[in-house]
Amino acid sequence: MIEEFFSNWILPTVRVSAPLVFAALGGMWCERSGVIQIGLEGFMLVGAFFAAVTTHYFSNPYLGLVAAALSGLALSWIYGVSVLRFRANQIVAGTAINLFALGVPPFLSKVWFDSTGNTPPIPGEAQFRFTPLVLMGVSILLSVFVFSSTRFGLRLRFAGEHPEALKSAGVSVEWKRWQGIALSGILAGIGGATLSTYLSSSFTRNMSAGRGFIALAAVILGKWKPVPTVLACLLFGFTDQVQIRLQGVVLWGESPVPVQWIQILPYLITLLVLTFAVGRSRAPRRLGVVE
Repeated sequence: MIEEFFSNWILPTVRVSAPLVFAALGGMWCERSGVIQIGLEGFMLVGAFFAAVTTHYFSNPYLGLVAAALSGLALSWIYGVSVLRFRANQIVAGTAINLFALGVPPFLSKVWFDSTGNTPPIPGEAQFRFTPLVLMGVSILLSVFVFSSTRFGLRLRFAGEHPEALKSAGVSVEWKRWQGIALSGILAGIGGATLSTYLSSSFTRNMSAGRGFIALAAVILGKWKPVPTVLACLLFGFTDQVQIRLQGVVLWGESPVPVQWIQILPYLITLLVLTFAVGRSRAPRRLGVVE
C-alpha cells in the first residue's frame, strides 16, 4: 500500500514539481536581492529550447543541462542590463523577456529544423532518468544552507532589505543584485531543461505553459524563504498531478468532465492561494526599488 502510494503519487508529484522548484528558487534569490522577477517564464522557455537542441545534436543530456543554464544566464544578463544599468521598469522588462522567449525559440526552430512547433525528438538513451531529481535535492539543500548560514546569503538578503547597510560596509548593492538575477537565470534555465529532456523528449512551443508564473506564486506563498517555497511548489505539483489523473474520469453523471475544466485546476489553485496569501506575506522591503 505504501509502495503503491509512493509510486503513484509521491514520485510523480516530485517529478512534475522539478521545473517549478528550480524556477522558484531562482526567483526567490532574485527577489531577495531586491529585483522583481517575472521573467521566469522566459528563462524556462529558453532553457528548455537550448537543452533540447543541444541534447539532440550531441545525444548528451548533461551538455543540454549546461546549455540551458548558460542560455538562462545570457537572458538574465539582458534583463540585468535593462533594470540595473538603464533603470527600466522591472515589470515591463520582465514582460519583455517573456515575450522575447515566446518568439525566438520558434524562429530558431524554423531556421534549424523547418518547424515552429517542436524540435526533433531526443533519443531515448539521451533522456534523463533521476538525475534532475538529485540535482533538485542538491539545489534545495544548498539554498537552505547559503540562505541562512553564509556571508553570501546574508549580504544578498540585505540587498533587498537594508541596502544602506551594505553600502556602509563597502559592499556593492548593484553587484549583489546582479548575482541574484544571474542565479534566477541559471536555475530557471535548468528548470526549463527538465521540461524538455526529463518530463518530455523534445521542445514544443510554449511548453512552460505558465509554470514560470506559478513558480513566482510559490515564492510569494513561501514568503521568500527556501523551504516554504519548495513546499508550495510541491503543492502546485500535486494539483498538476491530480488534474492529469482526473482527465477522462467520470465524476458525476454519465460522461467525464470536459478536459479543459480539469486542466485549469493548477491555475485555479494558484489564483485561490494567492488571493488568501498575498496579504499575509511581506515582500523584501526594497523589492523593486532602484537604488
